[in-house]
Amino acid sequence: MTSPEDMARRRGESAGRAALIASVGGQRGWADWANPGHRLRRLLAEFIGMAGLTFVLSGGAAVLARYGGGALRPWQIVLVLSLVSALWLVVAVYFLGDISAHFNPATTLAFALRRDMGWVMAVAYWVVQFAAAACGSLLARGFFGPAGNLAATMPQPGQSWPAAGFEAILTFGLVLMILNLANGPKLNGPFVPLAVGAYILAWGTMGGPYEGASMNPARSFGPDLAIGNLSTWWIYLAGPVAGAVAAVGVAYVLRGPAKVQEASAAVGTPLDRST
Repeated sequence: MTSPEDMARRRGESAGRAALIASVGGQRGWADWANPGHRLRRLLAEFIGMAGLTFVLSGGAAVLARYGGGALRPWQIVLVLSLVSALWLVVAVYFLGDISAHFNPATTLAFALRRDMGWVMAVAYWVVQFAAAACGSLLARGFFGPAGNLAATMPQPGQSWPAAGFEAILTFGLVLMILNLANGPKLNGPFVPLAVGAYILAWGTMGGPYEGASMNPARSFGPDLAIGNLSTWWIYLAGPVAGAVAAVGVAYVLRGPAKVQEASAAVGTPLDRST
């Protein structure tokens, strides 16, 4: 026999699903979102954005080391790499944002914790993001060799735990900004790409000479794998994960739970919405 509590819970779930379906254009929109082809579009968008990021970073570091016209100071390398990565993210979020534009496992974790997307899809995102990061850096190594350590992020000697804490702080700010600015995890608001690029440029330039200012476990994984040294990668996993979790909690305090429109945006814009 079904208890009153179970019946109330089921009515709530039914009402929530009905509200989500209504917000995204009815049953047709819902059916499009449930289509495996649409899920593949989202994963392809993540692959393009993430592979492009590590390729431009690893390739940029190698090109500067091999063809930069002489030895560059660390701050000069950091400034150039921060600029090119910020510009790529602005472009990628603009042209892929209506499909999917996390390009960061920490961002995906935040949206999953906020229940904007399911955990199964989040795991698929992580697999694609790390694979794409590896492909981007390995492709850069194929062109230019391992020069410039392919923009691998490494802490100062004896500074592993402080570096992890610094990564947590930087990622906290990045994820909190995204959660407050984005219309859900599509990241397709008109100013979100510029804000993301500005944040990466500012903090990458400031923190890069210290420990790389990654803010992204996949961004660090790709170059580390390409040069064959994963000994310090845990720093750039633990720090961003802690920062993302903290950002979700603070965002909840500031704005409350995610709205239906924000949760629905996690699935992007389905194909063939005109009929």
